Amino acid sequence: MAALSPPVCDFGWVAPDFSLPDTNARVHTRASLAGEKGLLIMFLCNHCPYVQAILPRLAAECRVLRDLGIGVAAIMSNDVEAYPEDAPARMKALAEKLAFSFPYLYDREQSVARAYGAVCTPDFFGFDAALSLRYRGRFDGSGMGQSANSGAESDLLMAMRAIAETGEGPAEQRASIGCSIKWKSA
Repeated sequence: MAALSPPVCDFGWVAPDFSLPDTNARVHTRASLAGEKGLLIMFLCNHCPYVQAILPRLAAECRVLRDLGIGVAAIMSNDVEAYPEDAPARMKALAEKLAFSFPYLYDREQSVARAYGAVCTPDFFGFDAALSLRYRGRFDGSGMGQSANSGAESDLLMAMRAIAETGEGPAEQRASIGCSIKWKSA
């Protein structure tokens, strides 16, 4: 399995709008998800070992982000015909198992992943209160292993905390690494 890295932050790029269902068929939009201080959009999936390595810690840190005024959502854009472990029923089971405090959205048409330029899972997009991009980096340095610096805040949490407090993300950011988005055949 080859790992991919997305490009680093295109500071100021505005979050595209979308309308996607969560695992309970409730529809969410960019506006309905945005918090007072910003928005974190995460492209995740169930089967990726890079995502699996960080999920429990990520779920916990997203609760902290909510308390900081950052809205959070995860989007799954993979082709579920080719990767049935990422299908909506399995998404729902995972969200319940880890008690996600954020909606896990299904991008059936893959249009949102394309609009955001998502490359891999995980791929993180951190926006300020005006929905301008301030962070596009990694969760932490763990890769597929255990989360780096257990007990320490992740790169993602530190960046999103800075966005909540100052409106700015870190000047230097390290790209995320993960499995490619599983695009549907044309």
